[in-house]
Amino acid sequence: MWMTVKEQERRLGEQIRARRLQSELTTKELAAYAELSPRTVQNLEHGRGSTVATLVRVLRALNAEDWLESLTPEEPVSPIQMLEAERVKRRPRQRAGRKNG
Repeated sequence: MWMTVKEQERRLGEQIRARRLQSELTTKELAAYAELSPRTVQNLEHGRGSTVATLVRVLRALNAEDWLESLTPEEPVSPIQMLEAERVKRRPRQRAGRKNG
């Protein structure tokens, strides 16, 4: 079953808070490292709407940017797909013939 957006925001905030506590940082210290206000960090931790920029700043301050990479892993390109793409590029265009009649 899908979680609501609010539930996901709350869950994300709990994970951020856990990382902060694991790093033994206060909200105020994390806010200073992330160049944010303590209130902004509190809002993020409580799932009260935040921007992507805030999330990125906090993750950088927690040295957890790799977490973002796990959201969108790079898809490997198949060698066969690469060959097919090249073959399509090299195929000369043909003009449509004239109809007589």
